[in-house]
Amino acid sequence: MTVGEKQTGTGNPPDVLDGPFSTRQLLRIDEALRLADQGTGLVFSVYVGGLDEPVREHAERLHRQLAEPDRSVLIAVSPNQRQLEVVTGRHARKRIPDTYARLAALSMVAAFGGGDLAGGIINGLDQLASHAGRA
Repeated sequence: MTVGEKQTGTGNPPDVLDGPFSTRQLLRIDEALRLADQGTGLVFSVYVGGLDEPVREHAERLHRQLAEPDRSVLIAVSPNQRQLEVVTGRHARKRIPDTYARLAALSMVAAFGGGDLAGGIINGLDQLASHAGRA
C-alpha cells in the first residue's frame, strides 16, 4: 500500500479511480515504481494529494511512515497546491544527492505544467532511479 491510501475495514480496494489518473496511467505509474525498486534496491513511493503547511514537513512525515524510510524515496505531489517534494532517506540520499533530486523535480514540474501529471511522475521516477544506479 502506498502512503496516502486509506485502509478500509471492509476489504474493499481504495477508490483510486476517483483520483486524477486513468486506469492505464495508474498501471504505468505502478510499473515505473516496480522498475525503480527492482533496478536500484531502493524503495520508491508516490503520494498525490493535499499537503498540509509547511509542505516539506508534511512530506517528511509521510516519508517517515514508509516501511523502510532510510532506503526510501518519496515523490509527494499536490496538484491543486502546485507543490512537489522529493524526500530521500538516509541511505537513499547517498545514491541520490539533493542536486539530482532537484533536477528530477524540475523535469517533473515541466511535465506537470504541460498537463501531464502521470508522465511527469513516471519520468521523475525514471530519472531518480537512473541517478541511483544499481544496488
